[in-house]
Amino acid sequence: MEFPDIVSGFCKSFEDMPVKRLRIDMPLYSIQEHHATRLHYDLRLEMNGVLKSWAIPKVPPKGSNIKRLAVQTDDHPIGYYDFEGEIPAGYGAGKVILWDVGYYNPISCKENKIIIEIFGKRLKGRYALVRIKTESNKKNWLFFKPLQKGSTA
Repeated sequence: MEFPDIVSGFCKSFEDMPVKRLRIDMPLYSIQEHHATRLHYDLRLEMNGVLKSWAIPKVPPKGSNIKRLAVQTDDHPIGYYDFEGEIPAGYGAGKVILWDVGYYNPISCKENKIIIEIFGKRLKGRYALVRIKTESNKKNWLFFKPLQKGSTA
């Protein structure tokens, strides 16, 4: 799926932006609080030269085993990972605030399950993205912090 013209021009402005990195050995991670038509949180993970992206309708979980729907969206340029500001009128319009930023360590990346260790300012620890298998919609995932061995909910 391609961005509508108004958004593709906006996102293209980030393609050649220099990326501020404090560590070069770990991929970037961020969550942007997006005040669009409906408030949601955009999870961004640097993978294969782009930001893979998921929209999470509720506040991302800090505690174990709290599951959140995460709808996979279009890839974004890496320069967009720390964007804060106003997206112009049209698709996705609204204020964007950087909710969390940092790095992640990919532990396991499979087609339907991604396990990562997040090193953010708000989120820390092991998190999972697991695709919800349905015939009609392959974009729905669950985002959660799994229970660690020896811990209780």
